Amino acid sequence: MPSHDVRNLAQAAVPTAAVGVIAAVVSGVVAGGKGAVGAVVATLVVILFMGIGLYVLQRTAKSLPHLFQAMGLMLYAAQILLLFIFMAAFKNTTLFHPKAFAFTLVAGTLAWIAAQTRAHMKSKILYVEPEPTTGGKPEKSGHSS
Repeated sequence: MPSHDVRNLAQAAVPTAAVGVIAAVVSGVVAGGKGAVGAVVATLVVILFMGIGLYVLQRTAKSLPHLFQAMGLMLYAAQILLLFIFMAAFKNTTLFHPKAFAFTLVAGTLAWIAAQTRAHMKSKILYVEPEPTTGGKPEKSGHSS
């Protein structure tokens, strides 16, 4: 991964982890230990799903740039579907508090999206590769008469 990709990943994961810590403390106070466990699990799920998605999207942008936008839309749809499947699978679990998990999942996802948007807006990545200069005389581009 190029350094700007790693930087974008870190700039999105760190605020999401901070939101997860806050959510774990609040959930622990409100719902007890199971609430804190639910918040931690939700934070890990968000960082894992969104991090893998960002990695896949960056790889697609480099290898198949013409599919970038379609891949982004498909990737986000797949992430939401996987989150629904994950929530349905653990709907009746006694391992953690489901409401704390759900609220942290939403808060973490919103934090990730906001942080990723901010990181992308602040990054200075060329979207056009400049042509190298030859150092010699410039070619004539005008009329040849």
